[in-house]
Formats: sequence, structure tokens, C-alpha cells
Amino acid sequence: MNVPSNSLIGYLPIGFPDLETSIDAAIALVENGVDVLELGLPYSDPVMDGLAIQKATTTALQNGFRVRDVFAAVEAIRGRVGVPAFVMTYWNPVVQYGVERFARDLGDAGGAGLITPDVTPDAAQDWIAISEQQGLGRVFLAAPSSSDERLRTAVESSRGFVYAVSTMGITGARQDVDAAARSLVGRLRDAGATGPDTLPVCVGIGISTPAQVAEVLGYADGAIVGSALVTSLADGGVAAVAATAASLAQGKAR
Repeated sequence: MNVPSNSLIGYLPIGFPDLETSIDAAIALVENGVDVLELGLPYSDPVMDGLAIQKATTTALQNGFRVRDVFAAVEAIRGRVGVPAFVMTYWNPVVQYGVERFARDLGDAGGAGLITPDVTPDAAQDWIAISEQQGLGRVFLAAPSSSDERLRTAVESSRGFVYAVSTMGITGARQDVDAAARSLVGRLRDAGATGPDTLPVCVGIGISTPAQVAEVLGYADGAIVGSALVTSLADGGVAAVAATAASLAQGKAR
């Protein structure tokens, strides 16, 4: 199932600062205007993540996070809110857990699918087949540096949405969202992600203000916010991350 258009997508890592608080925080995002959840699976080598997310996932791991906790968290969250909940994970934990087992347990928990930043469609044939069998979404990343052929492959292989990386580099709030994002979304449209019934394009990395959410939603189907939410949770707990989500959601009305 594709994510709705005009979506605010909020990222938080599962298990930060502890499992129960991360569940409460994710629910608070939805209660304050977030339309789709991206739930991060903490990993020891998060090569794409900026400092705020690295610190949060390290804390989660130090506090005893285990891969099986992701399924308990998704089930608890989905039991209280009805929005799609994707799990963002590097590929190694899925392989170690067992790809088919992971897909089955995620589906049983009510998860929408996986966002996989470090695996390309041509290296994910097992996952593509298993996710198809389980009815799960699979979100591949597209970058400004991608060739037109790779963009077509990302669009053809993704289910739910395709993740347009707004700028090269690691995640983290930036003062200006890279202008390359608009061009990349246009190229993905040309590659087949067009029309109301086809694959949505959602933009992430560097979005941290309501104005940036509004800007991105002017040309893309979704705006993905991570580091700003993680920082709010780290600094002020669930109340603070709820307030940040509500502020970001104002960008949808502009």
C-alpha cells in the first residue's frame, strides 16, 4: 500500500532512550500530525546517520536493545495508532535474523515494510521475493548521483514509496534543503513515479523546519524528518518531541 500524498513522515529509533519511551514517543508523533512512521532499528555501524541519531542508537544498544524488540514495538504502536509504520534498518541485522523470519514477524506485528538504506534492488532479490509474498512494502533510496537507469530500477522495485535523498552525505538538520532534491524528484517522476495511483516520492535528509516541510511538499509526496525529532526527544522527552511534531505538521497546511 502506498503512503498518502502530502505526508509528514517522522523517524525515531526504537529503544531510545528505552523501549517503552520510544513507543510512547512514536505514538506522540502521530497524535501531533505525523502521517507515517519510520522506526529505526539500532545498529552498531550506522554509516548514513548523523551524530544525533548515532548517539541515540548507541544508547539504545547500550541499554540492551535486541532485534526482536522491533516487532514488540511495532505491534504496540500499531495497537494504538493506525498509520503505516515502516522499519528503517541496515541490511546486516535482517540477514542475521533471517530474511524470511524477519518479514514474517514484521508482518505479524502490523509493520508496513522496510526502508533499507544500504542495499540496492539488484542485491536484494531474496528480499523482493519474500516481501512480495508477505505483502510488505520495500523502500529503496535514490540519490542525486544515481543514473537514470538506477532511478528506474529503484522506482520499479520499491513498494510504499521511494526515498529521495535530498543531498549527498549523512543525515542531519541543515539550514537549507539541497536544491538537488527538486531535480531528483523530477527525474524519479520521469522514471515512472507519476500520477495519483503510482509510486509516491518522499524526500528526506536535512528537513528540520515547518517551512522546509512546506517547501518539499510543494513538489514531492512526502517530507521525512529524523534528526530534529531525535534531538527533541533527547533534550526534552516525549513532551518535547510531540511539540516538535506539531510544529513540523504546520508545514502541511501552508
